[in-house]
Amino acid sequence: MAAQRCARVERNTKETQISVEVNLDGEGNYQVSTGIGFLDHMLEQLSRHSLIDINLQAKGDLHIDFHHTTEDSALALGKAISDAMGDRAGIGRYGSALIPMDETLTRVVLDASNRPYFIWQVDFPIPKVGEMDTELFKEWFQALSQSAGLTLHVENIYGANSHHIIESCFKGLARALRQAVEIDPRKAGAVPSTKGVLGGSM
Repeated sequence: MAAQRCARVERNTKETQISVEVNLDGEGNYQVSTGIGFLDHMLEQLSRHSLIDINLQAKGDLHIDFHHTTEDSALALGKAISDAMGDRAGIGRYGSALIPMDETLTRVVLDASNRPYFIWQVDFPIPKVGEMDTELFKEWFQALSQSAGLTLHVENIYGANSHHIIESCFKGLARALRQAVEIDPRKAGAVPSTKGVLGGSM
């Protein structure tokens, strides 16, 4: 049985203190605490539907606003996912998902290329869900794309309920990540690129 791909990351600044552990070959188990209830709920969805085990504990300057904790949690999580992939040999690399949630339909497509690029075509009918500013979700996805080395396209095709739109984005990310990071048994030792390496143009 192949060793499981795990990583741990700690990120400590004057604004946030975050620890993350991931297991890409997990069962979708999670322990998440950011101090932001709705964000916790979305990270739990991400874990459950990607089958990536996630233990993420964050303390941040929530007395100011939710921005730093939201963005930094994604930076730390993305770094852990990238570290767990290692040289990315054997991964499926690409993933896509089309996720319905009641009246909402969202498409997420990604390439675990180690070349970050981010496209966000999502609008929200209202500025807040609970106490959380909906604009912060773009920041979260962009930070994850950057630190995990993902070319990531997120498109809400249609939808009327902001909660449903956000949740479909996270579930779409989860299903696309699940495809991209899984080991393809037909190329288990090979980096999925004709260059022989995933990353920049150097």
